[in-house]
Amino acid sequence: MKNVTHTNGKLPNMHKKSDIQILRWLGLLIFLLGFTVFTASIFLGHYQIDASTVQKASEYIPQEQVQLLNSLSGTRYASILEAIQGLENTLNPEHKLPSYQWNEYKFWIIKSAARGVLAENPSLFLLLTIGLGALGALLFILPGLTALPGIKNDGIFFRSITSKGLLGILLGGYLIAFYIILYWYPEYIVNLIILVDPVSEFLRNKAADRWFLYGFLYTVAVTVMGIRMFIKYRHNRYQLIRTGSVIFFQFGFAFMIPSILERFNQPSMDLKNAWPLNYTFFMDWNIKSLLNSGNLGIFLFLWGILLSFVIVPLFTYLFGKRWYCSWVCGCGGLAETLGDPFRQLSSKTLKAWRIERIMIYSVLVFAVVMTVLQISNFLSNGALFGSYTWRVNKAYSFFIGSIFAGVVGTGFYPLMGNRVWCRFGCPLAAIMGIVQKFKSRFVITTNGSQCISCGNCSTYCEMGIDVRWYAQRGQNIVRASCVGCGICAAVCPRGVLKLETTDPDKRYNVVLDDLIVEAMKTSEELNKAS
Repeated sequence: MKNVTHTNGKLPNMHKKSDIQILRWLGLLIFLLGFTVFTASIFLGHYQIDASTVQKASEYIPQEQVQLLNSLSGTRYASILEAIQGLENTLNPEHKLPSYQWNEYKFWIIKSAARGVLAENPSLFLLLTIGLGALGALLFILPGLTALPGIKNDGIFFRSITSKGLLGILLGGYLIAFYIILYWYPEYIVNLIILVDPVSEFLRNKAADRWFLYGFLYTVAVTVMGIRMFIKYRHNRYQLIRTGSVIFFQFGFAFMIPSILERFNQPSMDLKNAWPLNYTFFMDWNIKSLLNSGNLGIFLFLWGILLSFVIVPLFTYLFGKRWYCSWVCGCGGLAETLGDPFRQLSSKTLKAWRIERIMIYSVLVFAVVMTVLQISNFLSNGALFGSYTWRVNKAYSFFIGSIFAGVVGTGFYPLMGNRVWCRFGCPLAAIMGIVQKFKSRFVITTNGSQCISCGNCSTYCEMGIDVRWYAQRGQNIVRASCVGCGICAAVCPRGVLKLETTDPDKRYNVVLDDLIVEAMKTSEELNKAS
């Protein structure tokens, strides 16, 4: 019996596998604990109107609102719903204030009035929520290092959460609800925003708002799930470098640099956010703000123009849209990291392709028309189009910037795949797609003689391209929608696909079979005509 125990090679492996499973389950439990505390934190504490509340809120609300707020001194609200209703009845009873102004005032008043264990210990609750969530996710992810490199049939695409099952629908519903509340009703989640106050005070020297919470969560998600990408695709050098790039640009350019600039009261801007993805860049208030902010503001204004109209088209010509969509962009960074488990959900049907082309170029036209109005409005000081520009801006901001890019773009990961916004809505992707399709050096070459039609490439394509169709025919892939993520090449077991740069005129190769079919069709048409 003793010899069997020591010589049986399977026993240690079984123990090792068991230990890994325990670690993964522990990570999942820790993540769910952090997630539960995060959600429950919304309902903690009470709301007190006193001198401290008035003092804090006075930094963000006008003097007439401060005077009305003073009249509520000594009032205590037991719940967030009671506080919101009480402020509505007292400070804006006849709804005279514009909704966007009142919502902003209401948020800062309620945040200033928050009391209780969370408001008094935000750092502790930050660790108990986002901290535990990140730790649990890492414990669940890191055991992947014990497996051999490469893509495996581990059943991930058939789990409920990644195959539009009940868990996936619930997760999608949670994300959609979170985005809706964050964008339009931030007063309901003031406790979640208070969680990141210590980080905001440290980086920006001021209290957090909803956009800082959003940016912080965004950066944590990209970083943690980026580690998962490092582990899953560690057999592919391209994926390792690309993942490191999106983490770097999100952490540095989208989060840290703007925060530090705010700390020194300088104009702040995501340095990698190009027009028309950055649809507010040419709004008159933004142009005036940058041009009136000294040398740094003028630099940011010129940089935004240079990035949008010189760097973007030039780099797209040289490298395809992958340089931005898969290496730099924040939307793409979240899609490639947090969204990777859902990439197989993108529809590969011709109907989806037709809808995609109609929608994305419609959004581009909308963005271009809006920008023309914005620039005209700025140059004419509002005399040319007047309030029409503001109305168009408001419509674009609501339908495209908020609902499409925000709520649908991320909330629909578990329902339609991880690139819904990039595929169907992003106007910058549309512009780069035109360059990539007709005049770029980027191409995915195929070696059809090696293709075994396994379908991995099409399954993993997040942009809904039926890559196998091209690979079976040995036909190069030149598509406007392709973001050059390279996952199709990374999961191909035969090395059929390769991302390359070449002469733009030599990217298109017509397969002999296709020539024969076209010749036969032409011959039939000539025979009918004669």
